[in-house]
Amino acid sequence: MKAILYSLLVGTVMLAGCEKDNFEPPKSTLTGRVVYENQPVGVRTNGVQLELWQPGFQLFTKIPVYVAQDGSFSASLFDGDYKLVRLRGNGPWVDNTDTINVQVRGAATIDVPVQPYYVIRNEKFQRSGTNLTASCQVNQATTGRAVERVTLYVGATQFVDINNNAGRVDLTGAALADLSKPLAFSLAVPGALISKNYFYGRIGVKTVGVAEMLYTPVMKITQ
Repeated sequence: MKAILYSLLVGTVMLAGCEKDNFEPPKSTLTGRVVYENQPVGVRTNGVQLELWQPGFQLFTKIPVYVAQDGSFSASLFDGDYKLVRLRGNGPWVDNTDTINVQVRGAATIDVPVQPYYVIRNEKFQRSGTNLTASCQVNQATTGRAVERVTLYVGATQFVDINNNAGRVDLTGAALADLSKPLAFSLAVPGALISKNYFYGRIGVKTVGVAEMLYTPVMKITQ
């Protein structure tokens, strides 16, 4: 009798293990962009997060979706109907916690609109030996908050932001008094980058009272 019970127990455990091993992973994909005026919004790598929720299930838990530095995002999901949420205080834009309904059937693509406080336009970079100059135009997109600083970042890789850089120069105070005029930067190329034929640059704008910065696309800077 003990032998029979033992065999049944082993069989049950093996069957449970097989069922676990045969669990189908999600095969559908949701891709998208965070956009302003139909253009992607640059952010810090893995600094901004969206959330997906799937109603109708006993375990109603969030699915975190991190936004890449170019404003794009991607998530592997099961087919179904989801609600996408822009988190409060988690982006260089005005809070908007309205949900967006998303239907995923095999593959889906969606643009998530946001309203930044400031945007950067017409950015330009020019290297001359060991010196780098740059310029841009910063425009206020939403009233109510002042600009705190505008920063030029450089780095050895394509990932450049406040946490990933080899050098930076900040414009603050009086340098930002008149945003109707282009802003100009001058930076001595950091020693770690001088010998390289190319490196990468990016400009970010920080709004007072807003944790995350809005960035331009990463640009490859050559001699």
